[in-house]
Amino acid sequence: MAELVLSSLEEGVLTLTFNRPDRLNAWTEALGRRYFDLLEEAEKNPGVRVIVVTGAGRGFCAGADFEALSALQAGTYEHVSDPRPNTFPISIRKPVVAAVNGACAGLGMVHALVCDLVFTAAEAKWTTAFARRGLIAEYGLSWILPRLAGQARAMDLLLSGRTFTGAEAETLGLVSRAVPGERLMAETLAYARELAALSSPASMAVMKAQVWGDWDRTLPEAADAAVRHMADSFRRPDFAEGVASFLERRPPDFPAL
Repeated sequence: MAELVLSSLEEGVLTLTFNRPDRLNAWTEALGRRYFDLLEEAEKNPGVRVIVVTGAGRGFCAGADFEALSALQAGTYEHVSDPRPNTFPISIRKPVVAAVNGACAGLGMVHALVCDLVFTAAEAKWTTAFARRGLIAEYGLSWILPRLAGQARAMDLLLSGRTFTGAEAETLGLVSRAVPGERLMAETLAYARELAALSSPASMAVMKAQVWGDWDRTLPEAADAAVRHMADSFRRPDFAEGVASFLERRPPDFPAL
């Protein structure tokens, strides 16, 4: 049986590829378990500094597999419990960058937006889809969308379930960059390699936790926490290396997590 998620590591960048191209990489529990297992392995692997997630073929992830949805409706679906939530990538200390190469719908959109950065093909088709399937905003999307796009735009995308392009996703603030599809992976990997080469893994881990965690904090609370984090950073070897590499005009050699 073909691997559900392909994995390759080069220059500190681990690329994970959803691999059900005949189904536009529709999500199954087995695919999810394999994806999360690989994220956990990447967390422990000092050779991995940045993770890129994309899809094989024409889609990123077209949402939940319709066979599973039909089984749910018929009452014949056999659920295999996994304690890791669909927001699991947020808990990984290393940056996770989505490269949305094509169809990104429903649960697939959730999995794009729980990545730390999102690059997309400008022509990729995006949709929440839930309202047109008789469902609701799944797995925290009602929390994420208003924070990225604002309440009015989030309401539009959720209530209408309309299809929009990657180019519009950029104007809505959902993604970091929209580029022509033929350039997507080259630009995403170039960005990821730059993070891997020039940014401190420890600094990125703390900043990731700050950005996701500070959404629920007041400004004074976030500022107070930042003071403590800054004091910790002064004691790490990354700080000494960052200053030395700047003064010596050379690339930094930061330790792995």
